[in-house]
Amino acid sequence: MIIVMEPGATSEEQQAVIARLEREGFKVHLSRGIERTIIGAIGDKTRLRAETLAALPGVEKVVPILQPYKLAGRDFHPEDTLVPVGELTIGGHQVHIIAGPCAVESREQLLETAMAVREAGATMLRGGAYKPRSSPYSFQGLAAKGLEFLAEAREVTGLPVVTEIMDPALVTAVAQVADVLQIGSRNMQNFALLQAVGRTQKPVLLKRGLSATIEEWLLAAEYILTEGNSQVILCERGIRTFETYTRNTLDLSAVPAVKHLSHLPVIVDPSHGTGRKFMVAPMARAALAAGADGLMIEVHPNPQEALSDGPQSLTPEQFARLVQEIRPIIAASSRELGHLVS
Repeated sequence: MIIVMEPGATSEEQQAVIARLEREGFKVHLSRGIERTIIGAIGDKTRLRAETLAALPGVEKVVPILQPYKLAGRDFHPEDTLVPVGELTIGGHQVHIIAGPCAVESREQLLETAMAVREAGATMLRGGAYKPRSSPYSFQGLAAKGLEFLAEAREVTGLPVVTEIMDPALVTAVAQVADVLQIGSRNMQNFALLQAVGRTQKPVLLKRGLSATIEEWLLAAEYILTEGNSQVILCERGIRTFETYTRNTLDLSAVPAVKHLSHLPVIVDPSHGTGRKFMVAPMARAALAAGADGLMIEVHPNPQEALSDGPQSLTPEQFARLVQEIRPIIAASSRELGHLVS
């Protein structure tokens, strides 16, 4: 349930409500808005009647939450969540682009790509040090050495780093380097991993599972939120359907749907969503027209020699053209392309 406090409710009245809820075994989450404060309570509703809470001083009303996802839904948090990443903010009126190679292959490859995408307008750098692959014989990433290269690339370019984490045991090591922890599609329902990143207080980019419904995706976000980490960014990256021409079917209808259901920012990955480089720019434009808060684009200096996802990777020149193509669409939605200050 959510307890909506009156606009003039004092902090003492708020604390009294929280104390009563915690005494009855509820887990409490506080959301302070511009006009009023909302207290979210998760627990056994038979322990405390709504009428009892409504009678407490400062309480305006008590509203039951019907969706299975409580903290991720707009009932609990009506206003859009803004996720800070260094000097950047994901969500709001600025659109941000995360760009870089699928996998960190070498120091030279990463630095060349990082400098190129920074010059073209990217505001964050992606790159996998640990790579989950369908085949055990495919390139699995450079692991700890890849993290070292990512840290150097951030030092050289100033771009915050987004990189995937696959194992709860690696959370501490990866979090020391990453500015944003990425949960890949295959791990969307790795609940131990979701709980582990939820305890880091680092921004988390949560990709939609390749066969996940929107409800399942938001429930995965709920695992992170219940650990106390509110810095969750959702990423639509396509779902598996009967279509075989594209790698996945990019579900752009999910963008307005999730924005209606949830307060969390949503970005789109048209690289994985299509698997074909000629489709990346058109789907990037469509994603922004649908209201996405940002894009995640794979870029490689020599895609034909990439060790991972070469067919869907843009060259730096193609990426630079894409950035110019999306500017009018961003402006048409009364937003602006984000940029690094330093």
